Amino acid sequence: MSLSYLSRRSLMALAAALSVGAPGLALAQAKIKVAAIYTVPFEQQWVSRIHKALKAAEARGEIEYKASENVSNADYERVMREYATAGNQLIVGEAFAVEAAARKVARDFPKTSFLLGSSGKPQAPNFSVFDNYIQEPAYLTGMIAGGMTKSNKIGMVGGFPIPEVNRLMHAFMAGARETNPKVEFTVSFINSWFDPPKAKEAAFAMIDKGADVMYAERFGVSDAAKERKVLAIGNVIDTQKDYPDTVVASALWHMEPSIDAALKAVKAGSFKAEDYGPYSMMKHQGSSLSPLGTFEKKVPADLMAKVKAREAEILSGKFSVKVDDSQPKSGK
Repeated sequence: MSLSYLSRRSLMALAAALSVGAPGLALAQAKIKVAAIYTVPFEQQWVSRIHKALKAAEARGEIEYKASENVSNADYERVMREYATAGNQLIVGEAFAVEAAARKVARDFPKTSFLLGSSGKPQAPNFSVFDNYIQEPAYLTGMIAGGMTKSNKIGMVGGFPIPEVNRLMHAFMAGARETNPKVEFTVSFINSWFDPPKAKEAAFAMIDKGADVMYAERFGVSDAAKERKVLAIGNVIDTQKDYPDTVVASALWHMEPSIDAALKAVKAGSFKAEDYGPYSMMKHQGSSLSPLGTFEKKVPADLMAKVKAREAEILSGKFSVKVDDSQPKSGK
């Protein structure tokens, strides 16, 4: 048997293996199928961070990604079941108003991995939860707000008074009190995750009563602050480019550490019911204080020195920001 014949046979065998997909090659090239279900638009602050992290994984070639936005609560379970039935290995979303339905679907698809924003606990074997534990940078933005207010009055407009919002507001308030013990807060909730006009009106009412710094937990607040020429503190995303003379700083949420940890577990076949919330903390690079940008020279140097010192203590573990999930109230 000639060498050339053997070579031809080897090449033919290799070509055949490639055409049907050799097991090793298929495993190396397999992408995780991921689906996400959002009850609000992609651009909404909270959801935008999850969507951004998943789009980054898609751009790296790690996942096949499909997503649905503006899914009503009544439709959530149906969409979730469709994605699970279609063979998606990981389903991501927020279960705050559809908790029972989401957990029911997870029980019906025990081999599918679920990672959902939730105030509840993980549910074995496959329902993991996450949260935006960004109370640390929220505290730091509060310190800035306390040092920037001239009227000693800060307005705060939130979506719903649930733990995920309450803890950020409390952290912000505690930070503001550190740099300004005289500060007073006006707090209100618009009972919506995405209603910029309603948030704007609530902010106007606070500004009319003397608030000169606004905590923009929702879209619409910074618009009111811009119109009335007062300052705003952002939450979850950095909107300073849209409000260069209004938004001083923001507490940023980075969902990448949580998503990347979940994808690694799914790929390894080790995904289980866990709390991914801690991945949002500063030590995991899941949150951060935004750069001052256009306010670099407008924020007093001595104030920023205090903020940076506190930030260093948070990162080193010397200082811990209290987690308070109770509903915040107006007052001192």
